Amino acid sequence: MKLYETAVTPSCRRVSIFLKELGVEVDRVAMNVRDGENLTDAFKNKSVNGKVPMLELDDGTTLCESVAICRYFDESTPNELHLFGRSALDKAQVEMWHRVTEFQGLYAGFQAFRNLSGIYKDREQCVFAWGEESKARVAGFLPQLDARLAASTYVATEYFTIVDITAFIFIGFAEKALELNPLAQYPNIARWFEQIQQRPAFQ
Repeated sequence: MKLYETAVTPSCRRVSIFLKELGVEVDRVAMNVRDGENLTDAFKNKSVNGKVPMLELDDGTTLCESVAICRYFDESTPNELHLFGRSALDKAQVEMWHRVTEFQGLYAGFQAFRNLSGIYKDREQCVFAWGEESKARVAGFLPQLDARLAASTYVATEYFTIVDITAFIFIGFAEKALELNPLAQYPNIARWFEQIQQRPAFQ
């Protein structure tokens, strides 16, 4: 089994933190996406989306999309962490908050960074105005997340789930890549962020 990754990217970090929470070790294959190693025919023949992370099982089966990889390990590794939720309601809340956090937060942040920085302008059309709009959407989501964390210890449920991994990566991305300073502006996010980063898997 091999995990193809670019360790610093948000999607790969999500899988790495998830695996640390489960206590799972997997062989890693480092990919340089900036140099286009993921754009080769050999890689694209294995990866449905041509992106990292990608998990290759011993029988040659491959999985891409970070949440799908996390689900595979959650189901195939005996554990009592319930990172995708315990009860039917919890699982639904995890799914709901995960989609909200991804689409209104993390993915909008990706669009803002890619279009404003032009980091991949050699392989995609960058639209500065869309980058600005995406950054504004991220900024608009932060008060909603702060309000949620005023009412709940964690994002989706009253215990730690994969949504907290995603939200943690999103807040770090908003701080560093987008310079939005959510930790200085939103006390509930700051309280939660400090709590999350004390977990061993985040060290």
